[in-house]
Amino acid sequence: MAQHAHVDVASNFFEAREHLDTGPPYDLLITNLRLGEYNGIQLAYMVRLAGAQTHVLVHAEARDLASAREVQRAGALYERTDRLVVTLPAYVGVPLPPQDRRDPLQFDRRRSARGGRRAWDRSGSA
Repeated sequence: MAQHAHVDVASNFFEAREHLDTGPPYDLLITNLRLGEYNGIQLAYMVRLAGAQTHVLVHAEARDLASAREVQRAGALYERTDRLVVTLPAYVGVPLPPQDRRDPLQFDRRRSARGGRRAWDRSGSA
């Protein structure tokens, strides 16, 4: 089943802030971590301080543990930009958790061969 969403686009931090201040209530704000001299974490804090029911998803190009933790402290969800094409539909049209409890350090198990229970798998031989 296809998910649909109304989308407002902002090309910079100031436009995004204006949308948040004057626009309709938003269910989800998606922002890049890097916004010139500003960043998406600042938008997440603005939403949080306003007491809005808006969930914030901050995405980043590079794996950055410090920024990921700061995103979570701001009450936002953190995602890598290269994963958005796959993960974004899961954020639209469903209830989201109040905070991102995922560990940004957690190793992505889908990218490694874990092997099975057979002795051949455990030996690492090919």
